[in-house]
Formats: sequence, structure tokens, C-alpha cells
Amino acid sequence: MAKQIPTTLFEFQNQFNSQEACHDHLYKMKWPNGFQCPKCSHTRAYEINTRKLPLYECCACRHQTTVLVGTVFEKTRTDLRKWFWAIFLASHDKRGVSAQLIANQLGVCYHTAWTMLHKIRRAMGSRDAHYQLGGLVEMDDSFFGAPTPGGKRGRGTDKVKVLIGLSLNHKGYPTFLKMKVVPNLRGSTLTEFAQHNLEDQSTVLSDAYRSYNALSADYDHSPQNFSPDSNPDHLKWLHIIVSNAKAFIMGTYHGLSEKHLQSYLDEFCYRFNRRSFKGELFNRLVHCCLTNQPVTYPELIR
Repeated sequence: MAKQIPTTLFEFQNQFNSQEACHDHLYKMKWPNGFQCPKCSHTRAYEINTRKLPLYECCACRHQTTVLVGTVFEKTRTDLRKWFWAIFLASHDKRGVSAQLIANQLGVCYHTAWTMLHKIRRAMGSRDAHYQLGGLVEMDDSFFGAPTPGGKRGRGTDKVKVLIGLSLNHKGYPTFLKMKVVPNLRGSTLTEFAQHNLEDQSTVLSDAYRSYNALSADYDHSPQNFSPDSNPDHLKWLHIIVSNAKAFIMGTYHGLSEKHLQSYLDEFCYRFNRRSFKGELFNRLVHCCLTNQPVTYPELIR
């Protein structure tokens, strides 16, 4: 990964004040040891400057590529400076940034801003998919969405169902977070979530809802009845974080449909999981965008 950059607005604006400066930064992050052909791994290329951004032709196999090919930025028509500003804002504002704010601040249409942010969120989710929770893990379910007049409450609600896993360190403090939109709260669904997101031999803390009993076959499972009066520390951190996630979604995005809720949960988890990397947030997110496969607008709205 390239050398970390200062995070103040002044320093950021000075360093990335042109399309070329942004391109050079991406080049160094993508090929830190110099050009490497994505087809044959050869390390020498001809640079062709007949277009907006340089085109590189491999000296061995003649394959042509650019810094943006195979990344979130592939085929973009938006100035890289605006991409960098969107990434900077998305990585540093813990409240999240809306597409309307990006559109207004960067001078792009709402459709472009929405697409940029969802591509960035896709990269966030893809990056966190590589990691699993381990050790002591709090696990619970929650429900997201506006209340329905006369609708049921609790696990009988028609709101969107979300499973949450939160790993704790040896002192009992939160380390990493996972959140997943699920169709139901059956034992098989909970087991599938655990198998994808928890390491083997993890210890799982949950409430005493019967579906969580399915976890006992593969994990050291310790269910307890949740009672904020008699046992306030049980799942305490998880409930605090879920409350923050709901405030994040309702405050910045004013509620979401089930269709796109997962991408916003991915954003919340990504930022939470990197809360200790204050000076590295921008570069880490740029690296995610460079290593994530391209995604088109039709794919985003499916």
C-alpha cells in the first residue's frame, strides 16, 4: 500500500489538485513495484498518451491496460479528483455522506453521485467479506425499517430482519462487526450466517430464542434470557452498536428500502471495523476500490 497521506482537508486538496496527481497515486498503489501486466505478469510496458489517461501496452504480450481496468473506477467518465473527494468524505465522516450531498459538493448529477457511493460501498462490503469473527462473539438479530401502524413488534414484525455478530477481545471490548440482511430467523439461517462469518471454535453468546439452539452443534454456545434489569451486561455492546447503526441510517439516509439496506450496513461495519486507523482511512478505501471488481449501474439496482 502506498505511503499514508495527511488527512486534513488542506493537505488533501494540495496533494490531489489534478487528474494526473490522482492517476499517479492510483498507479503507485496498484503497481507499487512498477508496472505488471495483468495478462502475463511482464514488468515492462510502452506508455501511450493519446487519451485522457495513459494507456500501457505490455512489451511482451502486447496486452493493453490502464490503471483503472479491473477496478471500481473502470470506464468512469467522472474526473478522478471527484472520485477521490467522494472516497475521502465517505471514509472520514462516521455519519456517512448522502448522494445528494456528494452531488451538491462535487457538481455531479444525483445519478452519478448515487452510483459512485454504491460502488464504494460495494468495495467496502467485498473487503470485509474476507474476514471472520473469532473468539468470543455476541450474536443477535434486529429489525430495520419504519414502524407500520398497527403492525407487530419484536420478532413478529414485518420490518427487515438483520443478523449481527460482534467479536469481543479478552477485556470484553468490541473488535469487529458483521451485519447481514436475512429472509427469516430460522435455525438454518442463523447457522449459515455463523458458518460464513465466524471462525471455528468460536464461543457464541446469544439470547434464549429457540432458533439460536441450532448453533450449539458447531460452536460453544451460551444462550441467556435477555433482561436489561437483571442482566444488563448480556449483549450490551451489540445492542449499543445496533442502536448506533439505526441512528446512522435514519439520520443520514432517512430510512432505506430492503433492496439497498445491505450496502449501507456494509458501510457502517466497514467504518466501525477501521475506527482505530485514523490516519489510514483514505488510502485503505482507495485500495479497496482498486482491488474490487468493476460493477455496473444495472448490477447495482438489481
